[in-house]
Amino acid sequence: MAIKNIIFILIFFSAAAFFIYSCRNLFLYMMVAKKKDQRFDNPGKRLSRLWKIAFMQTKLLRDPKAGILHLFIFWGFILFIFAVLESIIQGFYSPFTLKFAGPVYSAITLIEDIFPLLVIASVKYALYRRFVIHVPRLEVEKRGKIDASIILLLIMFVCIFMIGQNISLIAKNNFHLSDYEIRPVAAFLSPLIFSDANTAALFYEIFWWGHISIILLFLNFLPYSKHLHVLTSIPNTWFANLDPVRNTIKSINLDDENAESFGAADIEHLSWKQILDGYSCTECGRCTDACPANKVGKSLSPRKIIVDIRRRTKDKAPLLSAGITEGAAFGKTLVHDYISDTELWQCTTCMACVQECPVMIEHLDSIVDMRRNLVLTESQFPTSLNAVFKSIETNFTPWAFNQSDRAAWAEGMNIKTMAEDPNCDLLFWVGCAGSFDARYKKVTQTFAKLLQKANINFRILGIEEKCNGDTARRLGNEYLAQMMIKENIQTLNNYGVKKIVTACPHCFHSLGNEYKQFGGNYEVKHHSQFIEELLNSGKIQLKNASVSSKVTYHDSCYLGRYNSVYDAPRNSLAGIKGLELIEMKRNKSKGFCCGAGGGRMFLEDEEGGRINEERTKEALGTNADTIASACPFCMTMLTDGVKHFEKIDQVSIKDIAEIILENSN
Repeated sequence: MAIKNIIFILIFFSAAAFFIYSCRNLFLYMMVAKKKDQRFDNPGKRLSRLWKIAFMQTKLLRDPKAGILHLFIFWGFILFIFAVLESIIQGFYSPFTLKFAGPVYSAITLIEDIFPLLVIASVKYALYRRFVIHVPRLEVEKRGKIDASIILLLIMFVCIFMIGQNISLIAKNNFHLSDYEIRPVAAFLSPLIFSDANTAALFYEIFWWGHISIILLFLNFLPYSKHLHVLTSIPNTWFANLDPVRNTIKSINLDDENAESFGAADIEHLSWKQILDGYSCTECGRCTDACPANKVGKSLSPRKIIVDIRRRTKDKAPLLSAGITEGAAFGKTLVHDYISDTELWQCTTCMACVQECPVMIEHLDSIVDMRRNLVLTESQFPTSLNAVFKSIETNFTPWAFNQSDRAAWAEGMNIKTMAEDPNCDLLFWVGCAGSFDARYKKVTQTFAKLLQKANINFRILGIEEKCNGDTARRLGNEYLAQMMIKENIQTLNNYGVKKIVTACPHCFHSLGNEYKQFGGNYEVKHHSQFIEELLNSGKIQLKNASVSSKVTYHDSCYLGRYNSVYDAPRNSLAGIKGLELIEMKRNKSKGFCCGAGGGRMFLEDEEGGRINEERTKEALGTNADTIASACPFCMTMLTDGVKHFEKIDQVSIKDIAEIILENSN
């Protein structure tokens, strides 16, 4: 065995041992999390999604420029695995090559010849975006910039040394390609750079050692770098939530007598997946760039939340995994010391961060868990929520209205309650806003008229209906939320309810998705979906007369991003003759929040601008006559926004149901 091989073997096994040691530590740190989380089901579905999200980079391609750039770098690394394996085996046995693979080797060598150039170009463009044109979402602290520069330069040098290795190899072999070898670029450059085989042989050794050394250095730098995602993003995508309805909040066992706290105050209260989320953050900033709170100048940054989880893990987990329970690190907590209360309360739970994350990080699970700790364990929350929680508990609505007035909107409309006659095809779940809000009661009446016009046999619960629990749950008051949920389920099940329609996306999401956790299994439709069905079946017919109106439609987060209901309201509007539907720049899955979700409807804006005004400005920019919505919270926020811009006499804010009724026979 040559001295070269002996030296390589020593270096290789030392590097491999240190890498395994680093990965073992990362795993042990992840296991300090006590919250249970089962993510091992349905491997076929997970594999399919892994291919689309991780390997085809479909989320990154939502931003075509950056997406294509990253796609080249990613696939370059995947395809370079063969070159790396060949070099490693040559370190043990120098004459080894992969040419025994025949035509496959031809494909490998061609890829090795061309892809390094594409990767180098992509790396240069990435550096240009980061340091020359300064793409805002890539602006991070100095440490992050240095980290990114090191990684990008290492990637570039891997490619440069690979190209040099291939060029010198051809010259070393008297400028001849071996069997099955296809390297057009290297073959062209080789005689231009080298004049004789002996010089080429020396440079081949230099390039070979440079190539393999950078690979081993790169590998061992990753566990201590923000680019740890190179190792963890694929596992994180595999273990991501499979629920087609995203961000269905998981329940917690409030009857656990051994529980010392609820929610998450620190990393040990999280799940292993939430810590893996921290490992997997690329700090690309897509989540923060899409965050409506951050866009209007508030301190919330979803990226910072996840990075802070990683920072806290690195600070505390080594001690916990070693059995140490005291020291400076234990004088702090994740909540308060790393992540401020203010940041947590600014989240609207719009899920834009989750939608945009290319490695399937679930920001909202962690935010809601930390809110739960503040509310249930520490009783630290904005004072304005005292009245909200008290009202839900006593009046069964976030507002201080009397429960006995819940069905007052239906007076004179000949609408029966389930208590009067449970024999019906459909329950109309009105919701708190639809029952009490002066403006949205008109929408409730309008939709009820559409149901009556279509001869739908429906009922309401009236005074037996209570708050669906969404507001309390997103605000972290799981105890109050579960109380409402269980009481509503008991009422619904007592009447044998199977089908429900509601005009509130928050009720729609909770009843249809989260009630299942507690035994409430119902077929739930949003009124925009039901209206589309009525139009398609001919039970509601639109006028033949043509109108002259421009309408822009605002996507509710809980209807759109949460439940992928984008087309139903648009299809209904498209059926109206003469109506021109104008899309806002941010629409559908890239829609911008109204600012009221996640309980923000009941919280004051203490810093930054107002989210609803940012969204309203965009809506007004379309020059539409009407802003259409399909959510009571959205309608309130957009109305306030139009008033702020003093356009209330020029622009109408209407619900989908109102527009359809106005234009129906």
